[in-house]
Amino acid sequence: MLTVKEALELVLKHAAPLPIVDCPLESALDRTLAEEIEADADQPPFDKALVDGYAVRLADMARLPRRLKVGETILAGQTPRRPLGEGEAAEITTGAPLPPGADVVIMHERTTGFGDEIEIEDQEVRPDMNRLQRGEVYKRGDRLLSAGPRLAPWRLGLLAAVGRASVRVVDRPKVAVVPTGDELVDFHQTPGPGQIRNSNATMLAGLAADHGAETWTSPILPDEPEALAQGLRAALEHDVALVIGGVSAGQKDLVPNMLRTLGAREVFHKIRIRPGKPLWFGLGPPREGRPPALIFGLPGNPLSGLVNFLVFVRPALDVLKGRPGETPGPIAARLGRRHHHRGFFRVHLPARILRDDPSSDGLPTIVPLDSRGSADLRAAALADGFLVLPEDEATLEAGAIVEFLPLS
Repeated sequence: MLTVKEALELVLKHAAPLPIVDCPLESALDRTLAEEIEADADQPPFDKALVDGYAVRLADMARLPRRLKVGETILAGQTPRRPLGEGEAAEITTGAPLPPGADVVIMHERTTGFGDEIEIEDQEVRPDMNRLQRGEVYKRGDRLLSAGPRLAPWRLGLLAAVGRASVRVVDRPKVAVVPTGDELVDFHQTPGPGQIRNSNATMLAGLAADHGAETWTSPILPDEPEALAQGLRAALEHDVALVIGGVSAGQKDLVPNMLRTLGAREVFHKIRIRPGKPLWFGLGPPREGRPPALIFGLPGNPLSGLVNFLVFVRPALDVLKGRPGETPGPIAARLGRRHHHRGFFRVHLPARILRDDPSSDGLPTIVPLDSRGSADLRAAALADGFLVLPEDEATLEAGAIVEFLPLS
C-alpha cells in the first residue's frame, strides 16, 4: 500500500487547473482571477476634498487668522462653476471636486462664519492638506491586479470601481457526489431493518461547496450493475466524482470494476491511512475541453470519507481552482495528555483544541476525543480537527509536539 505522502503526490500529479471562462462580476466571488486588471481612468478622476469644510488657496494662508469671502457651495456629485479667486473660499463636502485654483481644504471645525464670509483660525496649514490629487490612488493604465489571486469581496470592489462587468476566471470545479449501497435510505426516511440513513452525501456535498465547488448529488445507487453504470456514467461528466461505498473487498463492492468498465483508469487503491484505508483513486475517460474527471472512491464510513476529503480531495480542488497549496496541511500543536499509538498506518483521531489552556509557545493544545471508530460522526461534530499520528509506534507524553489537521 502507498503511504499518504505517495498517494497525495499522485493525486496532485493528475490534477490540473480548469479552463478559463468569462464570468459576470456578480458571480465571480471566490473565483481565481485569470487576467491582469488595468485602471480605465485616473483615481480619483479629479482633485477631491477629504473632509467637509472650505476649499482655499494655500497662498491665502500665509498669515492667519484670515477672513475669506465664500463664493459657492460644492456638493459631492457636483462640479465647480468657476475657478477660486484670490481671497475666496468655496464651501465643500467630502468627495466633491475642488475648484481650479484651490489646493487646501480647511475643516469646518477650524473656521468661524460671519455671514457670507468665514474666518480661518490660526493653525498649521500644510500643502495639499485634506486634498487627494487626481490620479494619486492610481493612474489610467496602471496594473491593479495580476492573474492568480482569489476574488475576495474587496477585490470585487476594485473590479467594480474600474467598470469590469465581466472578468476572466478559472472555472469553478463541478463535483458529483454519488452515494451507493443497498443499506442506505434518504435521511428524510425512517430506516427499516438493516438500513441506515445516507449522511455521507450531505456531508461531502457540503465540504465540496464550502471549498468553492458546484455540487450535484446523485440518487442513492443500489448495489446492482446496471443502476451503478447509469449513475457513475453521469458522475464522470463532472470534474470530480466522489463515489461513496463499494470500494473495499466485499461481495457487493462493485464500484472499481464498474468504473473500469466505463473507461476509468485506476491510479491506486488502498493506502496506509486510518480511517480511510480503502480509498480508490483514478481518472475518468477523456472529455472534450476539460481534463478527465478525478475519481475518488471513498469508503462508506463517515469519518473515512471526511479524512479522505481533507487529505486528498481538498488539495486537488485547490489545483483545479488554480490555487495550488492554498489549503494548509497539518499544523504543529501540543498534545494535552499522554497517548499511546500503534504504528504502520498514519492515524487520524478526532480532536479538539483546549482554548482555555494555550501552550506557552503559542501552539494550540489539543486532546483526542473519545471515538467509537470511523462510523462515529458525533465525535467529528464535536471536533476542531484531527490529531495526526505517524506510522511509527510510539508513546507520546503530554506536551509533545504533534500534527493537527484542522477541519476548516
